Amino acid sequence: MTGITLRMQARQDLQVGGRSSRSQFQYTLEDADLHELYVWAPRLVDRLASLPGIADVNSDLESSAPGMLVAIDRNRAASFGISPQLIDDTLYDALGQRQVATIYTEVDQYHVVLEVDPLHKVDANSLRDIYVPSSTGQQIPLSVFARFENSQVPLQVSHQGQFPAVTLSFNLAPGVALGDAVDQVGASIANMGLPVTLHGGFQGSARAFQASLASQPWLIAAALVAVYIVLGILYESYIHPVTILSTLPSAGLGALLALMAFGLELDVISLIGIILLIGIVKKNAIMMIDFAVEAEREEGLDTLQAIRQACLLRFRPIMMTTMAAILGGLPLALGRGAGAEVRLPLGVSIVGGLLLSQVLTLYTTPVIYLYLDALAQRFKRQAIGPGAPM
Repeated sequence: MTGITLRMQARQDLQVGGRSSRSQFQYTLEDADLHELYVWAPRLVDRLASLPGIADVNSDLESSAPGMLVAIDRNRAASFGISPQLIDDTLYDALGQRQVATIYTEVDQYHVVLEVDPLHKVDANSLRDIYVPSSTGQQIPLSVFARFENSQVPLQVSHQGQFPAVTLSFNLAPGVALGDAVDQVGASIANMGLPVTLHGGFQGSARAFQASLASQPWLIAAALVAVYIVLGILYESYIHPVTILSTLPSAGLGALLALMAFGLELDVISLIGIILLIGIVKKNAIMMIDFAVEAEREEGLDTLQAIRQACLLRFRPIMMTTMAAILGGLPLALGRGAGAEVRLPLGVSIVGGLLLSQVLTLYTTPVIYLYLDALAQRFKRQAIGPGAPM
């Protein structure tokens, strides 16, 4: 049909903040000055449309509705004894839906609404036929002390909090990550020189991404500190927890390589998978270190013999537990159908991290254990002093 614009968007069972829009990601402008807001919103739409990483830019500003502006000559109206409030009441009586009475019957009640014939509401020239009572009781035509101007008015005025707002929405260009698009939008808006009264910010999924990205390093650091404290209490050592945590970089590297191989972004879901790897991957080192420490204390073996025996005896349990975790993540990585786009990054990051860490940690963990144990022994000798019995 002529004049209709069609935009397709995926239906979301769970809406992450913001409001419904024609595109996936949102940026909202707020301003107490409605005119200033409507002047700058189209400029910002044009600026975002020129960015290479942004597509399908639009806004919820619909300001093309025809309207009629009634400009009152206050001095001339006052000469007839007509106040602006009286003019406003008269126009509301004619064009509004003022309830003036209620008719009660035995079984129901009916509200009486005062208005002009609905056929006259669609014709702006009908304003010339409206009369306003003066202070002397005369009926004065509205056209005597007012002029009528054609104008364009918004179909609706949206609000964000207490201020009028316009929401701009956009999609990502093919191959562009959300983080890059957010940086492009922020830099472009900062260079426009917006008025100080005009404020803007991301909403919906883009805002959730910014919040998660800002707190993600602190969450990972808190998780690592918690793991280090628990392992330190378990082994009564400052060194052995470091050996166990040394397996985590290989897991993170494997997750990133797997995401790159599948052409996936490092989004919030894949970051959750990397955090899960912190708890899964370190069990390989725990199984080896726990056996080696026990062999040193109970059997009196030296460090090299203890870790070698741990590698030989714990190889099969390590392989079995790792394969169980990998096979558990494969349905997430290989599954298709509704919602697969959410599960895929999680499964790929888990499986990729487990595969690479399994290959590397079997060789790196014993080596790191030997070097860190030698370092701990050196610190112990320095603390006791030269020549002291060990």
